[in-house]
Order: sequence, then structure tokens, then C-alpha cells
Amino acid sequence: MSTAARVSLAEYLSTEYEPDCEYIDGVLIDRNVGKQKHSRTQTILAVWLEGRGNQHGYKALVEQRVRFSASRFRIPDICLVPSDDEDEIIQHPPALWIEILSPEDRWSRVQAKAEDCLQFGVGTIWIIDPYTHRAWIGTQAQALTQALDGRLRCENPGLEVALDEILPRD
Repeated sequence: MSTAARVSLAEYLSTEYEPDCEYIDGVLIDRNVGKQKHSRTQTILAVWLEGRGNQHGYKALVEQRVRFSASRFRIPDICLVPSDDEDEIIQHPPALWIEILSPEDRWSRVQAKAEDCLQFGVGTIWIIDPYTHRAWIGTQAQALTQALDGRLRCENPGLEVALDEILPRD
């Protein structure tokens, strides 16, 4: 849900929101706060990615602001960026962008965010639903598609993981 509040870019960049908000063309966009399954999935996956990403010259960042343009800032649950990227706010498209769904998330909003990410140049997007044990993958060459085989893949860097390996046990 959007907070109806319009704020300047300077105010957005100098304010700490809890949880952090996205900023789209002057409007603050609330992010759904994850519940336990969301949080556990995020933790398990961030640890998994950090180990494998380092092998390929990448690092995993959790809830990191990413600047799409002068008036658009998005926040992934997790993203994978080059290890040498030291920007406080990421300025370049991450190699991998991950959204972990919460029960309150609306698919139309998630889909719009995924499309925005791909237009920005994000290499691969994973959308994971820890409540239904389903996931989707999107790339520059392929629109969001459900991972029917239960495996998430990212071509660059070369990563592959089974959903069962990263989802918390019920």
C-alpha cells in the first residue's frame, strides 16, 4: 500500500524509515513486513548466496536501496552485486534480485516491481513464496515464469538451488 505521503528526494535520502520504504516518483511506497516464514527464507537464502556469490565475485545484500533513476528507488529482499561495489545506495542493476512474498503481497504489485527491475537491467529475478512453496524466475530474455521443477537458476553468476534447500521446514 502506498503511504499517500509525497516527499522530496532529499527528505527520502536523509530519513531512515522502519521498515525502509521505496520511493517512486515522489511517493513513499510501504513494503510489507515479513513474518517468520518470510524472515527465515530471507536468512537461509542470504547465507546460501553469500557463500556461493563470493566464489563468483559477488556479495549478497539484504534490503538494500537501489537507485533506478533520479526519482525511483526500489528495495529487494536480497540482491547480488559485484563484490567491489561499495556504493551506499546501489547505482547499477544487480545480477540477481530476490523478492520473498508475504501473505499481504498482491501479485499485481509484485509483477509491476519485477517489470521495473527488468527494465532497469537486473539480470535475473527470483520471486519466492514460502507459504505455497512456489517460485518464479524472470530474466532479460524471459518474462516471469513459474519454476515448475522446483529449482531456481541464475545464469550470471552461475547459480542453481532447489526450493527445498532454502525454504524453512513447516
